[in-house]
Amino acid sequence: MTAMLRDGRLPDALDEAARVLRAGGLVAFPTETVYGLGADASSDEAVAGIFRAKGRPSDHPLIVHIAQGARGTQALSRFAQPLPAFAEKLVMAFWPGPLTLILTRQPGVATAAAGGQDTVGVRCPAHPVAQALLAACAAQGVAGLAGPSANRFGRVSPTTAQHVQAEFGDDLLVIDGGACDVGIESTIVDCSRGVPVLLRPGAITRAQIEAACGERLRSKEELAAPDPRASGTLASHYAPDARLRLMDAAGLQAALDVLGAQAAHIALWTRTPLKIRSQRVLARRMPDDAPTAAQQLFAVLREFDAAGAKLIWVETPPDTPEWEGVRDRLDRAAA
Repeated sequence: MTAMLRDGRLPDALDEAARVLRAGGLVAFPTETVYGLGADASSDEAVAGIFRAKGRPSDHPLIVHIAQGARGTQALSRFAQPLPAFAEKLVMAFWPGPLTLILTRQPGVATAAAGGQDTVGVRCPAHPVAQALLAACAAQGVAGLAGPSANRFGRVSPTTAQHVQAEFGDDLLVIDGGACDVGIESTIVDCSRGVPVLLRPGAITRAQIEAACGERLRSKEELAAPDPRASGTLASHYAPDARLRLMDAAGLQAALDVLGAQAAHIALWTRTPLKIRSQRVLARRMPDDAPTAAQQLFAVLREFDAAGAKLIWVETPPDTPEWEGVRDRLDRAAA
């Protein structure tokens, strides 16, 4: 363990992280989705450090993470204007959890985190270490943490503390909370235009959202006003160093048959067993259930990059609602 990796179960580690954040520094922290790169969301100067560290455009907004309970209620009022009734229902159903709500921002607060927009993304994470850190920050006057994924902009998201260290080295304080349970970023629902609009799929499905809020999810095509910019919604995102391609099982087998024993520097992530004639092909089995596949997705892509793969061939996930979040990440990674 290096000097900048701290065990998130230790109160001293959380107090140290809260002090760094209060002073305007950056700290990587675990959530149930992926590891975040955190800064004081109320400090535009501190948030600017996130954009510099990631190489992220400053107009691409971040998500503000808040504590649960009374502190979270106060923080939500600080960053966002009063919620519409359907958004309140989503908060009651899914917070803490992997759901981000795009809300109308309070004027003069979290301008940098919002990318200059009049809306702001807010989430209450479920990870116990994230909640302990947010509570420690709140005790020191930091109401919320702006926290995009703790990786270079557009690249594969980190799901372990070691992934974060591989991105940023030992100069960044990283709070270790183990491997992330969900493994892909939060579902994002825009609540700023009077009706719920799905901007990014995730572990919480369309059906669950509609059942909880009692309204149909709209698409951007149904609304005259353009979607607010939101984290992780660019066409190309979550990309490994290797070139990623999605194919069905028949296409994968045909491509392997053409290359035969000469196939090299290729990594496979598939549910269907394939005949592989080359020992220079790295194969991993994709789980049959979507939640486990989501949990493994980014770790598998990082493993393939570390192994020196030049091409990553992935079997296209099923076109079913529970797989939508995984399909979304793979589509953007392939773009």
